[in-house]
Amino acid sequence: MEKSVEILFNEPILNYFLEIFHLQPEVKKLGDFENYVFEAYRGDTPVILRITHSSHRNKDELLAELDWMNYLHKQKVNCPEAFSSLKNELVEVLSASDGSYFYACLFSKVPGTPVKIKTSEFNNQLFQAWGRAIGQMHSITKEYQPSKEIKLRPTWEDEELLDIETYVPNEKEVIKNTKWIIKRIKSLSKTKDNFGLIHSDIHSGNFFYDGNSVYVFDFDDCSYHWFASDIAIPLYYSVLYGYHSASIMVREQFASNFLFHFIKGYEEHHLLPEGWKEQLPLFFMLRDITLYSVLHKKISPEERDDGINQMLEGLKSRIIKKEPIVKLG
Repeated sequence: MEKSVEILFNEPILNYFLEIFHLQPEVKKLGDFENYVFEAYRGDTPVILRITHSSHRNKDELLAELDWMNYLHKQKVNCPEAFSSLKNELVEVLSASDGSYFYACLFSKVPGTPVKIKTSEFNNQLFQAWGRAIGQMHSITKEYQPSKEIKLRPTWEDEELLDIETYVPNEKEVIKNTKWIIKRIKSLSKTKDNFGLIHSDIHSGNFFYDGNSVYVFDFDDCSYHWFASDIAIPLYYSVLYGYHSASIMVREQFASNFLFHFIKGYEEHHLLPEGWKEQLPLFFMLRDITLYSVLHKKISPEERDDGINQMLEGLKSRIIKKEPIVKLG
């Protein structure tokens, strides 16, 4: 979390949201990168409280996210349900000391457990379940219509992290190639079968797994985008965190096997979007750009360890070379 937001967030703000959602006072902090995320209890039931600063999202964006999530949940997609507060609000608002706002949302906690990439559970059965979950989400979302008075989520090109010169103003080659990849993606055709509202960030840290099914959460980045991006992101992060030091051949072998099983699951619910395989390298490169931006935005130079610095070097190198994280056969 940026220092400017850390200064504003305090215990009284947390306690207010705990009270308004009728939660127990004891909480467990789960994360604080883009949102403050806590596990709390409503009675004996574990729930997830997420607190967002207005510099990250506005209320309309949050309401649009929750409207879609609750639609998916009602359609039996394995995702959280968003709950209302004691005032019957899905998004509660509290002013910060500088006049900005904090927003809070409450979600059900999905079943299952996390899966780490370097474990035996990270296998072909998981890859198929992963694809099945995303294919089902794409299929069901094609019939989704936002509720009355709900504004649409942003499109992919509204992502502020694509304004990369804000974060690395002196890296001319990175800025030039960012504009090049954005132009390439903008030229892609859009149809109901290849473009729509997607999660945008279904890596292994954003779902639980029960040995049979994947339960997706953290819809914070959902946007209107090509379906193929939701296929690219799982493979991108699997390579980034599992095979970053592997040889090119090993990376490509993993990618081929991953996609074979992932697609098998995906096609149980949805036909593969036309041109998806040719689009994947574009979305790999797009994610390099947004990850490069967010690391510069969120982590100051003095806070970066060797691992972060190495990742930044790898991202920058690929952006400059216009090179995807893995090449597909």
